[in-house]
Amino acid sequence: MTQALAAEGATVYACGFSQGSLDQAAAARAKLPTASQIHLSRCDVTDRAAYEAWLGEVWVGNGRIDLLIHNAAYVRWADVTEMSVVEAQRTMRVGYDGMVIGTHFVLPKMQAAGRGHIVNIGSVAGRAFVGGASAAYAATKAAIDAYTQILHAELANSPVNATIVRLGTVAGTDFFRKHVSNERMPPFTQFLPALTPDRVATAVLHAITKKQPIVTLPRYLELLTFVYNLSPRFARWLAKVGGPNRKDYARVG
Repeated sequence: MTQALAAEGATVYACGFSQGSLDQAAAARAKLPTASQIHLSRCDVTDRAAYEAWLGEVWVGNGRIDLLIHNAAYVRWADVTEMSVVEAQRTMRVGYDGMVIGTHFVLPKMQAAGRGHIVNIGSVAGRAFVGGASAAYAATKAAIDAYTQILHAELANSPVNATIVRLGTVAGTDFFRKHVSNERMPPFTQFLPALTPDRVATAVLHAITKKQPIVTLPRYLELLTFVYNLSPRFARWLAKVGGPNRKDYARVG
């Protein structure tokens, strides 16, 4: 998303918690013609003072913040009995609290400027509870989804917009190699095309341009959610169809 926004002419400020990921991003940035437009920083979105200080620097340095994308997540997919209270709480602190802190800081400034867009990255795991995902992760994504939808409704007569992006499997990243085993992925997903980071970025840019309140990717997940709402038991059975999941999501492009 950072690269896509920069390619469209934006000056992008991205923060992350993992120094290793930031180092990889810096190496990738060096190869881009838009390198001077991309600014990387280390920040913990659960540290309100530090996060607001970083946002404040961006605001003071530019006199504007036109777009805020919240994509922060703490991920450990495990059963409830295998996940500590601290881990479960940190999942919510990073995903939900970080979103609230960022929104609370930028929204008044966007409203005063008469423009702005807030994009929050959710998941189908927060809409259809078919098993596999950690309870803490699903709960966090559900909270992000609800918050963003209410925010969008409150901004109906405002020049500022809000979008929730409900994602399925995004392949070709370190997410699955580091955090999620195949055993926790619904078996039927191995027979369906997965998303790529580029496709997600394109969809997010389109949502910003068209001011879409909800984006679901891939689109077939809308059907899964519909089926789940009709019959959770059937949806959970359907999600288990297909035997062991052998797809390598870390490599699929």
